[in-house]
Amino acid sequence: MMKKLYYLVAGIAMLLVTIVACEKASVEESELQTLQQNELTAKKAVKCTTIQSGDLLTSDGSTIEVGYDDWGYNYQAHIFNGYYCDSYRDADWCQDYADIELKMKWNDAWVSNQDCDGDGLLDRHYGFDSYIGSGAWLTNHQKGTYIDDEGNECNWTYFTKIVAAPEDAELIDGIWYNADGVEIGPVIWGQFATIQVVENDPCAGVNGKQYGSPAGPGFGQY
Repeated sequence: MMKKLYYLVAGIAMLLVTIVACEKASVEESELQTLQQNELTAKKAVKCTTIQSGDLLTSDGSTIEVGYDDWGYNYQAHIFNGYYCDSYRDADWCQDYADIELKMKWNDAWVSNQDCDGDGLLDRHYGFDSYIGSGAWLTNHQKGTYIDDEGNECNWTYFTKIVAAPEDAELIDGIWYNADGVEIGPVIWGQFATIQVVENDPCAGVNGKQYGSPAGPGFGQY
């Protein structure tokens, strides 16, 4: 009799463990489904406004349209193609450089082609408090002509790559260094580093790469 009672109690205990385990698994699965649903809802809640909507504005209040604008910006394609002063909307201070041709390309972190934070402007370093660590990059290609002291017409070109400093980078004496202490490049505009400069000016005896980051010239690592 005692032996039968023992088996009965043991069986009930096993049944209870099974029930509890199933309930726990059910709860965990339910919680996982809830988390997944919440993530999906959050993603849906971030509804980004595109250029095609006609609702986005430039910093001077002009409506952004698909394709090139009058200044040479194509925000949808992340390209500027025009003259140096046009990139600054013909600002007074840059008139000495007005004849310089300029082409720029950038990625979404530098200036996006949509507005996801709801301020009516194209996003910059979306998801980050600043450009630091955002992975933003820009290329800048200039060319022009000048007359040297001997009356020769001189054609020159200038190309540079610029990246946002990584989050773990350190700025020392005007140079950004990565976490391993390797030089990224000279600081420019505070949060950025120059990682490559290529310049050609036969009249000045300048030719080829003038600077290359010891950390590497590729964008992906930053």
